[in-house]
Order: sequence, then C-alpha cells, then structure tokens
Amino acid sequence: MNVIMILTLLGIAVLFLAFSGAFIYSRMQAELPPVNVPWMFGVNSLVLLASSYTIGLATKAFKADDTEGYKRALLWTMGLSMIFLILQIIAWQMLFGQNIFPSTDNSAGYLYVLSGLHFAHVIAGLPFIIGFFLVARKRMKEPVSVLVYFSDPEKRLKLKMLTMYWHFMDALWIYLVLFLFVNRMMY
Repeated sequence: MNVIMILTLLGIAVLFLAFSGAFIYSRMQAELPPVNVPWMFGVNSLVLLASSYTIGLATKAFKADDTEGYKRALLWTMGLSMIFLILQIIAWQMLFGQNIFPSTDNSAGYLYVLSGLHFAHVIAGLPFIIGFFLVARKRMKEPVSVLVYFSDPEKRLKLKMLTMYWHFMDALWIYLVLFLFVNRMMY
C-alpha cells in the first residue's frame, strides 16, 4: 500500500509540475503579464500549515493511545480543511473582483487550473479524515474498544498514508503559492 501511495503522490507531483511548466511557457510565449495573486492565497498557506500540524498531532495521539487527543486533532484537521476550502472560494472571488477570470488569458487560466486541482485534491482527502473521525467517535467508547482500535495495524498504516497525503497536499500548496508569487516578481 505504501508503494501505491508513493506512486500516487509522484503522479500528482508530475501533474502539477507539468502545469507549472506549461504556465511559464505559455506566459513567456504570449508575453503575458503575471497574474496578481490575492493575499488570501498566503492566508490559506497558514491554514494548511495548521492542518498539517493537527494531522501530525492526530498521529502522535494515535501512537500514544490518547483517545481524546486523537479525536480532537482529527476534528481540528477537518475544520481547518473546511476553512481552507471556503477561503479558496473567497480568493477566487477576489480574482473575479479584479476581472481575472479563467478565460482572461492563459496565465489566469493556469492559475485557476492549478489552484482548482489542489482544491479538488483537498476535497478528495477530506472524506478519509471524516471517516477516521467518525469511526473513532463510534468505536472508542470503552477501554477494550480503544485498545483494539489503537492496536490495529491496518488503521495505523491507513493513518500513516493519510498523514503522508495531507502533508504532501500542504507542501504542494506552499509550492504553488511560492511559484505564483515568484512568477509575479519575475516580470
């Protein structure tokens, strides 16, 4: 399963690198000015870094058999993820307010594609976080069920893969924001 996760993350990385390269090529060929990236992208970076921290806390709590800490960290990760999604919609509305639409030019189109793909990948990871939380809330009621839950190697592996995916999504967002800001400064 780890190999499948690593190959999946590698495929996602290649996808984003290909779109990044196409963004630069397209912008240079058409001599387009850079897109003014809304400051909300930076705020979203902080939100995702916080969610990366909380999913890390969930992993630590799992390893320490800390039931309440585990559920609390998963709940925080869900909440921060929802905040990210809402703030991303607001960031797109900020772009609309600047009359920057996906069809404005290729640079704008790639900005929406890159941020939209990331948005979709966060949405894709969210059901797994919600699933972990709901199962933990349902099954972790008395000491025996808590012991069974925390000693399940399959759950440990799935949480490890989810954490890896989540950290990767966060790192990918930081890359995108830095890429877009550096691209803007290079004009």
